[in-house]
Amino acid sequence: MRYLAYILAVLAGAALSFESAIYGQLGETIGELETSFYNFFMGSLIMGLLWLFFGKGRLSYAMEAPKWSLLGGILGVVYLTAIVISVPYVGVGITMVTVIIGQLIMSMVIEHFGWLGIKQTRINKEKVFAVISMIIALILIN
Repeated sequence: MRYLAYILAVLAGAALSFESAIYGQLGETIGELETSFYNFFMGSLIMGLLWLFFGKGRLSYAMEAPKWSLLGGILGVVYLTAIVISVPYVGVGITMVTVIIGQLIMSMVIEHFGWLGIKQTRINKEKVFAVISMIIALILIN
């Protein structure tokens, strides 16, 4: 099951690159905010249908969840809009590498302090080296 998770994560990353390129172009045509709105509107329609037919019926319990756990929607908007704005200026590759650097740094901080209910894992030299390597990669491809 662990290897399937890796494969799914790689496929999700590949899909993000396609999505970034597509939405970067769409943002140039219809506007950045309009592109983000389009993404979330279409995503809501598709997810609404999936939820209707395959959902587990627990959406009404959302307000019982910890309030901080509902921030994902806001962060998703920030993330997608930042990508839509960035891609036309620096390209898909640089945008994705930069996003990954941000993800690595923040995930290390979250795990180091055990924030948001995540198992605490200390920052070590290998993790720091990985981030430095990604920063070097960003400099080299830029």
